[in-house]
Amino acid sequence: MKNILWIVLALMLSGIRSARAQENQEELSKQAANPIADLMSFPLQNNLNMNYGPYNRNSNVLNFQPVMPFAGGRIITRTIFPFVRIPDFSNESGTYASGLSDIVATAFYSPESKGATWGVGPVLEIPTGGAKRGSQKWSTGPAFVILVQPGDWTFGALINNAWSFAGNSDRDKVNHMLLNLFIVRQMGNGWYINTAPIITADWTANNDSKWIVPVGAGGGKLVFLGGKLPLNLQTQLYYNLVRPDFGPEWQWRVQAQILLPKSIFSKK
Repeated sequence: MKNILWIVLALMLSGIRSARAQENQEELSKQAANPIADLMSFPLQNNLNMNYGPYNRNSNVLNFQPVMPFAGGRIITRTIFPFVRIPDFSNESGTYASGLSDIVATAFYSPESKGATWGVGPVLEIPTGGAKRGSQKWSTGPAFVILVQPGDWTFGALINNAWSFAGNSDRDKVNHMLLNLFIVRQMGNGWYINTAPIITADWTANNDSKWIVPVGAGGGKLVFLGGKLPLNLQTQLYYNLVRPDFGPEWQWRVQAQILLPKSIFSKK
């Protein structure tokens, strides 16, 4: 009889731990959908831009973009280190340049709020890409993000616009906008489907070359490495419905994101 009671108790405790783990997984998956959540994250995002130019060449951008919270989560920094491979578009093979492009750093102030979560702050573009992989211009401007998370859904948008204020006087001025719309639907057990198109506009270009507007979707899952370390995996495919004559037709995005919530450092 005692053995049976111990077995029942063990099964109950196991069930409680399993339920807590599932709840933690779903909560972290929801936080991962929030670009200004109060947790450290280290996304590694690869963007393959396909079918450029007369030879349908592909360019690749690998973004390392750590997100760090400060001041109790009221200040969130997001820095993008883009490593690019640019093909020789004039030939069927060959590489024009590869290496670090211009770094983009954003800091958001996100006050406590009911309902919508929002943040505002500056974006700064640092000319680390040189003549072949960057603008050779220092650029800055405002950035804003807003999102709501009703139930299993996340709806949000992040927008910034940067203007050049210093740098190589022989290079063209910078004036461009980025709008990242995102919709996420949690499916349970860490699974989700999402769409997060990045719409861009170059205000210095001709009217028929200003915009890139992608449409597409994908999904992902939050898992635990070694049963403890949260890892968010996702992929999407986008078609550029609006694009310049010389611009990519498709984009395939793959991302692996390590999450470091505060609970991972707490003693148990």
